[in-house]
Amino acid sequence: MRGVTGRLMLLDTASLYFRAYFGVPDTVKAPDGTPVNAVRGLLEFIDRLVRDHHPDRLVACMDADWRPRWRVDLIPSYKAHRVAEARETGPDEEEVPDTLSPQVPVIEAVLDAVGIARVGVARYEADDVIGTFTARAKGPVDIVTGDRDLYQLVDDARGVRVLYPLKGVGSLQLTDEAWLREKYGVDGAGYADLALLRGDPSDGLPGVPGIGEKTAAKLLAEFGDLAGIIAAVGDPKAKLTPSQRKRLDEARPYLAVAPKVVKVADDVPLPDVDTTLPRAPRDPAAVEELAARWGLGGSLQRLLATLAV
Repeated sequence: MRGVTGRLMLLDTASLYFRAYFGVPDTVKAPDGTPVNAVRGLLEFIDRLVRDHHPDRLVACMDADWRPRWRVDLIPSYKAHRVAEARETGPDEEEVPDTLSPQVPVIEAVLDAVGIARVGVARYEADDVIGTFTARAKGPVDIVTGDRDLYQLVDDARGVRVLYPLKGVGSLQLTDEAWLREKYGVDGAGYADLALLRGDPSDGLPGVPGIGEKTAAKLLAEFGDLAGIIAAVGDPKAKLTPSQRKRLDEARPYLAVAPKVVKVADDVPLPDVDTTLPRAPRDPAAVEELAARWGLGGSLQRLLATLAV
């Protein structure tokens, strides 16, 4: 895998099937009446992405652990509001719509039968899998996600960009460093520092009280990065208001651990997988069986036709 070049597309799979679930009516059902809106919506997403962006390699990155204990140990509020059931061993159960949960195994089975690489690693989120594939990539990388956390991986010099769905996948925001600087005043590397300073309620990250997005961007422009901001707190000559200095000083315990929580890992032990975009199904019999069992019809056939081109 290390020597492989060509355009690599990394799917933040859960982010995309959540969007498919809410974007496709739940009247889309299998012959037995089971909703398959997320399954069919995701297949249509992938079909459109392959047709429009022509990746050479494709990986569906999975959340083997959506709320890793090592992150929770550092910031206990991390994603706490999304826990449906806490477990003593193994990942906590995430709050997921009742009619979406049964579709996830179907999605996994279809991806496997088609031959699209599917990678999840114990104790890590899909973001970390994406971060590690990106770090190892020798060519350009397209990250497809509805999660802005992955903006931190954008790197023009390496050809790493984020394709952020605005509506379905027909309308994608191509996020590069120029877009990030215009929108947030930071580049890809600076986005993680911006995010941890301002906080993120959707992930249970408190941020620094009184430091919003605009203030965080100004501080990063002035002092370079989080380390520069923390050094400025101890420098009486640094251009900080008294309230900023006080708030940042009081937030030192949070700022000491937040980077490890917010920054995606780039050293995940990835399995050795073939990431080549499949031209024909890996298991044609399984594809046929799944298509009939779940009524996947045109969604699956269109994807297979696109892959065969």
